[in-house]
Amino acid sequence: MKNDEYPPSEDTFFIANNIENEKGDYALDIGSGSGYLTQLLSKNFSLVVGTDINCEVLQHQTSYKTKNLICCNGSDALRIKFDFIVCNLPYLATDEIIDIATDGGAEGFEIPKKIFDSVIANMAEHGKFIFVTSTLSNYQKLIDYAEKLGLKTRIMAKKKLFFEELILVEATG
Repeated sequence: MKNDEYPPSEDTFFIANNIENEKGDYALDIGSGSGYLTQLLSKNFSLVVGTDINCEVLQHQTSYKTKNLICCNGSDALRIKFDFIVCNLPYLATDEIIDIATDGGAEGFEIPKKIFDSVIANMAEHGKFIFVTSTLSNYQKLIDYAEKLGLKTRIMAKKKLFFEELILVEATG
């Protein structure tokens, strides 16, 4: 694995275990990093697009190489309606953004809010948006914001780790 590649971690595998049976036409993986989830989705969807704000990570994806990778913020560069969107959010509550892969800004909300704003424009009418967050952030504020955008939310799964609990949320149109 090259140094620029972002390896899948516990949160990626947690998401994967909960979405591996999803099927449809168009899927989007925001913050695709290693490409693990993008590759997983490409087995059950006609078209899968992966986006990441870090162009270097996309260029050096080797372990889970996929097609249709776009370097952009959230899904800002796309004009397609997706029936399934997944995002391993940068959810950690931080005073400043040092690692764009994990740092979510104030309350772990600042960066995810921008991603949610881009997602809403690319989500099909009856689409599904799955995102992971954590007890290390203000996850309820994220859920409330998704509902403010007109999405219905439910907590799909939780996973206790040593220092946090991961929370997988489904938001539907």
